[in-house]
Amino acid sequence: MTMNQPKYKRVVLKLSGEALSGRQGFGIDGDMIASIAEQVREVVEMNVEVAIVVGGGNIWRGISGSAKGIDRATSDYMGMLATVMNALALQDGLEKMGVPTRVQTSIEMQQVAEPYIRRRAIRHLEKGRVVIFAAGTGNPFFSTDTTAALRAAEIEAEVILMAKNKVDGVYSADPRVDAGAKKFERLTYMEVLNMGLGVMDSTASSLCMDNNIPLIVFSITEKGNIKRAVLGEKIGTIVKGE
Repeated sequence: MTMNQPKYKRVVLKLSGEALSGRQGFGIDGDMIASIAEQVREVVEMNVEVAIVVGGGNIWRGISGSAKGIDRATSDYMGMLATVMNALALQDGLEKMGVPTRVQTSIEMQQVAEPYIRRRAIRHLEKGRVVIFAAGTGNPFFSTDTTAALRAAEIEAEVILMAKNKVDGVYSADPRVDAGAKKFERLTYMEVLNMGLGVMDSTASSLCMDNNIPLIVFSITEKGNIKRAVLGEKIGTIVKGE
């Protein structure tokens, strides 16, 4: 394998809503969208099939909404709608870069996006289109991390690329608070679960472990990192099965 040969043919890129908000911490930052779109284009040009799962925490977060007294299921549905707004912004950014894109939602809204259909999603990927999965799993009480694990299993992706905007890997504690926090290069899903590391929630971790899907956690803020991850370069933290 040469250094310009991708290690993975089909990937799921998991973007948190916060990753789209850039430094402002909320809403959608146009420069950040453009930066992510450019990084995705680099990978698509290498004939890698890219599916994206996007969160909605920059607009609305279900758990924090329920803490304010809104019914948890209702709050989660509001969060799903926030992910659709992010997906459309991302689609716009990618298409401005000349990358053909489809948004598929778990909740039907045919005026703005296709409904999620597994076979259609795979066909889009085979034709070189980026598919953005929005509206989570369509069910309350499930995170977009779980959506990433579920969709990766469904479309038979080889890896989940978990792009973070505040950290560059998995640490033993929050490196922004604890100067002694240790960065891990490799972990197993069992270690993630046993140590209670906040990589992804336990449902998502278990799903990845059961389906033997590796996870690479890295920073999205450094340009070219998605390409580095796809090429198999040493970057961030890799989480695998036993």
